[in-house]
Amino acid sequence: MRPLAPLFLLVLAVSSSAQVPQDQFFNSNGVQVRYVDKGTGEPVLLIHGYTASIERNWVETGVFQALAKDHRVIAFDLRGHGKSGKPYDPAKYGDEMVRDAIRLLDHLAIRRAHVVGYSLGAIITAKLLTTDPDRFLTATLGGQAGYRNWKPEYDRSAERYAAELESDVPFRGLVVAMTPSDEPKRTEEEIRSRSAALAAVNDVKALAAYQRGGSRALNSTDAEVAAIKVPVLGVIGSLDNVPSMKQLQALLPSLKLVVIDGATHTGDRGAPRRPEFVAAIQEFIAAHAANGR
Repeated sequence: MRPLAPLFLLVLAVSSSAQVPQDQFFNSNGVQVRYVDKGTGEPVLLIHGYTASIERNWVETGVFQALAKDHRVIAFDLRGHGKSGKPYDPAKYGDEMVRDAIRLLDHLAIRRAHVVGYSLGAIITAKLLTTDPDRFLTATLGGQAGYRNWKPEYDRSAERYAAELESDVPFRGLVVAMTPSDEPKRTEEEIRSRSAALAAVNDVKALAAYQRGGSRALNSTDAEVAAIKVPVLGVIGSLDNVPSMKQLQALLPSLKLVVIDGATHTGDRGAPRRPEFVAAIQEFIAAHAANGR
């Protein structure tokens, strides 16, 4: 049976790609941003995570296909990721990444949408909740509660990650940080192997520019978060950073929190691959549908 494996993988890849509509692009303040648009109904905007893409975060997990059955679903590759432009200037990140989401909604003449972000996408979504709340129907924060109350040491940490991206093991810190708490520490060989796999599908120079220009601009204050009136859902795996979501819930008591037992942040056990993830989003969107208010 082993010789059939490549054929199986090819069929799987073709099946996944067949469920993604044709790529489209728009100019977002000088950077070409790739997006896809499928389905009818209330719009849902999907924002993927760091080092991911439309395919890796939303299509391979089945989230895109499930939501497109009942909604108009728009997903885009963040700048520096996937098929979108990858500038090497740190000034092209930060707030520009946040504005890309709003510019895409404007480009498609969509006034308000259900916005679903995962990991870095959730950080961007959380920031948008404080800057552009009028563009939301609902917000879903997957795997991340957002950045709050920025401290100078966070800038130093971002610079360390940027420097590491320019080293021979560019994703060492990320691989170590994303190791589930119930698994053994990665060996040096595993770290190098996983880092190489990430480097093969990412532009490390662009990600280093993001690290140097991105994180501080994604920060909000406790007061700004506490003032959010948009319905917000938090979805996270029990083996992920649940305390951060609990802290967010303390600031925002209206937050609905779903913890998926045994789910991690990434990998085969990552929360987006679990049926509970998309089911929670579907239920939340249905409960807050604009035509049902």
